[in-house]
Amino acid sequence: MRERTILGISGSLRADSYNTALLRAARKSTPPGVRVEVYDGLRDLPPYDMDLDVPDRRPAAAQDLRDRVNAADGLLIATPEFNYSVPGVLKNAIDWASTDWTGGEGAPLLRKPVAIAGAAPTQFGSVRAQLALRQVFLWTHSDVVVKPELIVFRAHERFDEGGNLTDEKTAGVLRELLDALAAKMGGE
Repeated sequence: MRERTILGISGSLRADSYNTALLRAARKSTPPGVRVEVYDGLRDLPPYDMDLDVPDRRPAAAQDLRDRVNAADGLLIATPEFNYSVPGVLKNAIDWASTDWTGGEGAPLLRKPVAIAGAAPTQFGSVRAQLALRQVFLWTHSDVVVKPELIVFRAHERFDEGGNLTDEKTAGVLRELLDALAAKMGGE
């Protein structure tokens, strides 16, 4: 059986991001035969430009993202919440990975299994950002994990100063989310 890959994308550019820390925790919690590869190229993506979104004009960073999404068996999105919604850099990445204007490339997110999680220091975590992402992934026809929902509120109480997930309940829900994503990815 081949190893299956989850591409983890953090919606935060912050060096000490709780969402990036959540992806690191996911690396330690995957089911057998599954690994998490963390994408760190959000900062390099230019703003989405439909005029450039064709194979012979697409920026290298955007093509790299598309290639990595295509190669992955599933995605784990870890998002903070900015102004009650999705960070612009994360939405920009989704825009680059959602299209097929030529009709011959395929849209990388089409039917791609996706799990959504998020952490924030607020009492509501990233609940509104996750809701907004679910709507976006309806449009891309991605296969989103419905349950469990992983909303890490008061994240500063669930991670230590080194960015390690210390809250066992959160770790348990993360394992459940990864199991549900792996089930959607198939190949067991």
